[in-house]
Amino acid sequence: MSEKIETLLQEASRFEPAPEWVANALVRDPDRHYRRSVDDLAGYWQEIAREFEWMAPWRAVLEWKYPDAKWFVGARCNITENCLDRHLRGDRKNKLALLWLGEDGEERAFTFGRLHREVCKLGSALRQLGVRKGDRVAIYMPLTPEGIVAMLACARIGAVHSVIYAGLGSGAVRDRVGDAGAKVVIASDVGYRRGKVVDLKGILDEALAQTPTVERVILHRRAEPKIALGAREIDFEDLLASGSTNCAPEPMDSEDWLFILYTSGSTGKPKGCAYVHGGYMVGATHLWKLLCDVHEDDVYWCTSDIGWIVGHSVMVYGPWCNGTTVVAREGAPDFPHAGIVWETIERCGVTKMFTAPTALRMFMRLGTEWPAKYDLSTLRLLACAGEPLNPEALRWAHRHVMQGRGPVLDNWWQTETAAPVIGTWPAMTAKAGKVGKPFPGYRAEVLDRDGQPVAPNTGGLLCLRGPWPQMFRTVWGAHERYEQYFRQIPGVYVAGDVATVDEDGYLAVLGRADDVLNVAGHRIGTADVESTLVSHPSVGEAAVIGKPDPIKGEVIKAFVLLRSGFTPSDALRAELVEHVRRLLGPIAAPAELEFAAKLPKTRSGKILRRVLKAQELGTDPGDLSTIEE
Repeated sequence: MSEKIETLLQEASRFEPAPEWVANALVRDPDRHYRRSVDDLAGYWQEIAREFEWMAPWRAVLEWKYPDAKWFVGARCNITENCLDRHLRGDRKNKLALLWLGEDGEERAFTFGRLHREVCKLGSALRQLGVRKGDRVAIYMPLTPEGIVAMLACARIGAVHSVIYAGLGSGAVRDRVGDAGAKVVIASDVGYRRGKVVDLKGILDEALAQTPTVERVILHRRAEPKIALGAREIDFEDLLASGSTNCAPEPMDSEDWLFILYTSGSTGKPKGCAYVHGGYMVGATHLWKLLCDVHEDDVYWCTSDIGWIVGHSVMVYGPWCNGTTVVAREGAPDFPHAGIVWETIERCGVTKMFTAPTALRMFMRLGTEWPAKYDLSTLRLLACAGEPLNPEALRWAHRHVMQGRGPVLDNWWQTETAAPVIGTWPAMTAKAGKVGKPFPGYRAEVLDRDGQPVAPNTGGLLCLRGPWPQMFRTVWGAHERYEQYFRQIPGVYVAGDVATVDEDGYLAVLGRADDVLNVAGHRIGTADVESTLVSHPSVGEAAVIGKPDPIKGEVIKAFVLLRSGFTPSDALRAELVEHVRRLLGPIAAPAELEFAAKLPKTRSGKILRRVLKAQELGTDPGDLSTIEE
């Protein structure tokens, strides 16, 4: 950037990996492993790709015509063959693939054999309905086995699925179905969250009144008594029962479309990012496996939803291409009681967990007594992604959740990258306030707006140089929007985040570039101020914005959620402002501080600072289709 972005937060906490962890880690020397991946990019990914099953081999590992990439060129495969069939041909047919939990306590278990049968039955039934390779199928379902089976069934027959987070409003559903040109919609009539029924069918009916491409609606009817079906509607269970367990996977070119996923809208109009079978399968599976150090006996829980890229890459496709047992739970992480997450770990014997910093900060607010009530001794690793992980949240998780049994690992990625890009490897020293180092194959750089590297510990634009296998290939129907990612600085992908890199090569993500604060000529990332507020014992979560000021250009306003046991007061407000002033200096001290009951977030947990700013200034907040109500 032409103007330097200052890093004010000085954080010295380090967490060394236990020797026994390093001895048993999949990657014991991360730096050496990383160098091998970038020194011979094609050779590295070819070696990884050979771990998967292919219907036909590739003639070239990579064709890179900036900014467009093709991986495993000419190969044929189907991702579901690697998620399901190859495990049946081995010794995992009766291994638990999915343990699903409902908010009301319902449990359902699926072995790889049973999951394979369900996917084949729905896939064959969709073929009978006339769904063909390349057809788009929208999925508007909660985190249920039926939603997951719908994803895999589409992939099995070569249809392109587009999962829409269950609960998005009718306008968001209409726009996504219409943009994808979906021929079929698979939906649920209701969802359940915090003990309440979410009327998905009403939302869907309103949306589909304006989507002429939709020919059929397949409805999973959960509520009793069952609602009547409309003229173009088919019962999900009846359709499933009509299907055959004999449904061969459609041979797909490595570059054939697998799914479209719309971005969460944290920075504006959502984009339909499109992904392919081959490169996505290889990259997403491998990078997730390295981050979570996954072994055969692991019981893995990702607390996300199938409506987000995390749910696609590190809940469904990545784990099952690896043959891993997955726990999935529908519902809120603090209902029916504030300890349900810890109870679930104890009851299911979870060994590896993937969650969000937003969730950790919520657990902090709820109090330490909740994790202390349960036996968490099986949990050996906790990974976080979604927003910058505050140092205080990292320390809290180490102290009250992991208790010395294993690492807490930050990592950074986006819908567009489809898998972890930068993070703390399990056998690597963790630095509080730093996300970590690049994962295999990525070359991450921090550059100014002219494309020049910034000095260590100076903020700049986070950029990626070169292709990665699971990268999105286009923005559906608008390839020029894809190219915009690569136009800001020629030769690199500009992620839209502000970051720093230190002398050891550790990166810190300071927030979105659009959210940078500009106070009296000082450019400050939101993460510095927010993390400092969260480091106060009364604060569970915080968000900051810049407000126009005639003298300073901008002043900082903070929105603060307090932890359990603390009450808003003028004295506490003054104490928090002084806390920031003492740790970061007067330039970062909020001019205003508001105690809030909640923060506007996307349904994937990202804070919508632009909404806070629009509310303050009385301006248009932009697209709000993914906001959590």
